[in-house]
Amino acid sequence: MSIGDWISSAIDAVVENPIKSVAIVVGTVATGGAALALAPAIGAAASVAGIGAAAGTLSGAAASSAGLAALGGGTLAAGGLGMAGGTAVVTAVGAVTGAAATTAIASKVDSKKK
Repeated sequence: MSIGDWISSAIDAVVENPIKSVAIVVGTVATGGAALALAPAIGAAASVAGIGAAAGTLSGAAASSAGLAALGGGTLAAGGLGMAGGTAVVTAVGAVTGAAATTAIASKVDSKKK
């Protein structure tokens, strides 16, 4: 399947299922937004859990920064994406999780209608 065919198929699916499509988008945005808002706490938890160079030895803002940098592939100085990369990873994982969950729920609702 070419990219053009895939895009056309996706557009057809949205046109045929507008309410389901909106529900999936809302779920994706909501969970991605929540993950973005919680990224500092998730970074701190990652640091405390043992991810990164100074894992488990930091607390507060330092733990958050170190954890996010570790999730982003390391510090900018070390060639990683730093805290911004870690925040992007946390947000992307949250959004993908939301999309998967809302898609599964929408599919389950559709199967019960038939």
